[in-house]
Amino acid sequence: MPGTEQTRIREAALPLTDPGSLDPLMDRIGDARYVLLGEASHGTADYYQVRNALTRRLIEEKGFSFVAVEGDWPDCLAVHCSVVAAPGAPEDPGEVLAGFRRWPAWMWGNTDVAAFARWLRRHNEGLPPERRAGFFGLDVYGLWESLHAVLTHLREHDPDRVEPALEAYRCFEPYAEDPQSYARATRFVPQGCEPEVVSLLTQARRRAARTASLDDSLAEFAARQNTEVLAGAERYYRAMLDSGPESWNIRDRHMADTLDRLMAHYGPGAKAVVWEHNTHIGDARATDMADIGEINVGQLVRERHMGAGVALVGFGSYDGTVTAADAWGDAPRVMEVTPAHTGSLEDLLHAALPGERALFLFPPVQFQRPPATGRRAWFHEERGHRAIGVVYQPRSERVGNYVPTVLAERYDAFCYLDRTRALTPLRPAAARSPEVDTWPVGV
Repeated sequence: MPGTEQTRIREAALPLTDPGSLDPLMDRIGDARYVLLGEASHGTADYYQVRNALTRRLIEEKGFSFVAVEGDWPDCLAVHCSVVAAPGAPEDPGEVLAGFRRWPAWMWGNTDVAAFARWLRRHNEGLPPERRAGFFGLDVYGLWESLHAVLTHLREHDPDRVEPALEAYRCFEPYAEDPQSYARATRFVPQGCEPEVVSLLTQARRRAARTASLDDSLAEFAARQNTEVLAGAERYYRAMLDSGPESWNIRDRHMADTLDRLMAHYGPGAKAVVWEHNTHIGDARATDMADIGEINVGQLVRERHMGAGVALVGFGSYDGTVTAADAWGDAPRVMEVTPAHTGSLEDLLHAALPGERALFLFPPVQFQRPPATGRRAWFHEERGHRAIGVVYQPRSERVGNYVPTVLAERYDAFCYLDRTRALTPLRPAAARSPEVDTWPVGV
């Protein structure tokens, strides 16, 4: 039977050798308006490179509007301004990426993202401003950065509305931009700074509804989004001390909601490419995440937008090297990725395709498992699927690095790269960040 299974895997595998070998996936994506591209670690160059190649084709051939990543809104907005050649923005987006400071800066401040961002700048320079593809961050982190940005915007454009922002600032000020201090304080004052933030957010939403048809500028949109980040981050930090799924769910709902706001901002016909870890873009309902009440971006996008076309693409590998840290806040280093453990998805694919790279396309998802009688196809069996975050501890990876997964339900397509290499950061690691304990399961 193992030999038969390996034969079936080899028959289903489409060679993945160059950008042209992505043609079957481009055909499968078709007219979909949402394409979510994953990664099995935050430190593997090969995932970024395949993702870059596919995204270039989506932008060039299918007119995708923007790339949205698992990154901070304020930092990525600076990258966006550079890639669309906004007046006054740096000409080299790599320079902007090299300036990322929040740990883990190497997630986006690396040579592969810089290469893509420079290509995007060149591509955009040949287009009128309204057709240039953007680059945005979806994540909920950056409470203080967004608060400062809101204050700056209001002082320059709407001084009569500064006072609510100042009230929020005064509330957060005692915590010295340390989210852990704020989170601990909410044990004693459960509402924390929520009233001040809700007041500011309510005001921002009312203004957005009132002026939507009058001012759809990026500056106004960014100001509203910074307020949404502030509100989401405050909720996230208040929830993160609990052991349940709430902090994870707050974060992924915020990312899905941000994606929806970006699509509305770009207007009818907008198309989005999303770059995030597999644990965010692979449908949570096809994993054990659902058993503990966790949702994720891939699930939410399918539930909200399947009618507009959604394609979820996962990644995985058997062994190689990865850039990661030994512990929260530590400097990253290149580590050996141990061979996938016996019985895992990656072990199964390695046995069938040693040393190869392959693309797998699955039937449209229905979440109807085959009946118990008879043997399921390998992609309908539940197997452990490796996930490496910003922290990697090879000796204990069997315990925390494998997510039970039904592959054909979690993704619409899967890129298997048997052996992969670590990515290269743009600059040496920054000092320890106060965010070190706020990344659920390291992804």
